[in-house]
Amino acid sequence: MTQNRIPPGQHLAPEFPVLDLGIRPDISHADWRLRLHGLVAREVELDWPALQALPQISATSDFHCVTTWSTLDLTWEGVRASVVLALAQPLPEARFVSLQGYDGYTTNLPLSALLDEDVLIAHGVNGGPLAPAHGGPVRLVVPRRYGWKSAKWLKAIEFLAADRPGFWEVRGYHNEADPWLEERFA
Repeated sequence: MTQNRIPPGQHLAPEFPVLDLGIRPDISHADWRLRLHGLVAREVELDWPALQALPQISATSDFHCVTTWSTLDLTWEGVRASVVLALAQPLPEARFVSLQGYDGYTTNLPLSALLDEDVLIAHGVNGGPLAPAHGGPVRLVVPRRYGWKSAKWLKAIEFLAADRPGFWEVRGYHNEADPWLEERFA
């Protein structure tokens, strides 16, 4: 039943709405890079061909925005975040990540949240390339958190020992962002 998939306080959106900070960088595949750095055994920089060479998957999940809309059954194409993170070999003291976008946006998560099987470094959605309005060419997708944790225009993942709140978190948004617990604001 559809209603059982919509968290409390949410409503079903007829399409996949677009929200951002008002900055929409236009990053070509040729210019896109993802840097993995911080508390890692090996700093890594992936370009588009390197991302495409990793094991690709499709995964269908629901997307919940803190502004109370939900979109169901989005089919994302990309690479499991756990596969990408393993390339950098996070050090044992790395417990958190800071996610950075080409638009200057940041958000934070426990490293363990990125290891969930349903978390993707996505470059496609619903059978096509990820549009710039939705964070293309590459964004993070963290289905178990509100959408602001799914950083668009993904540029860097920094591994940290201590948590470092990002853009919305320092402005009063909840640090965990679980839609089923309605963790919208701190």
